[in-house]
Amino acid sequence: MDDAVGEAFDKAAKILGLPYPGGPLIDKYAKEGDPNKFTFSRSNVPGFDYSFSGIKTSFLYFIQNKVKEQADFIEKNLNDICASYQHHLITVLLQNLKRASEETGIKQIAIAGGVSANSDLRKQITETGEKSGWDVFIPPFEFCTDNAAMIAIVGHYKFLKGEFSGLNVTPVAGYPL
Repeated sequence: MDDAVGEAFDKAAKILGLPYPGGPLIDKYAKEGDPNKFTFSRSNVPGFDYSFSGIKTSFLYFIQNKVKEQADFIEKNLNDICASYQHHLITVLLQNLKRASEETGIKQIAIAGGVSANSDLRKQITETGEKSGWDVFIPPFEFCTDNAAMIAIVGHYKFLKGEFSGLNVTPVAGYPL
């Protein structure tokens, strides 16, 4: 409904002082951490929508409070922070996905975009798919590019061809296929 999960990864990385893009670094550090060490607030969004703005704010306040208590909190706990936050985001994604599959009967599940490169998401969705009887489609790692990069390359080629739109064009999110 507001921010994408990739943005939630990147914003958390920025808060932790990691360079952009931060999602891959959170994934890297999470491999050495305890995913249950820290907990974060959850958004209660009706239906099958997601909201990550509140989760990002909760993470910011969590880090700010911990750093006030212990100046080197991030350095001493980076792996556990990353593992816990990544686990939290993936749990949010999978809870809605499982519920959507159960309520709709859809058993063919695909992921795409930059976050589909996350090793724990790939593992968790594969395991959940096996338990739930899903056909899971995950692109090879080299094709898991950020959606923004995909849009940018289209814009680049349209620019080279001289294909432009006026300011009167109305964007349509979720255009039916």
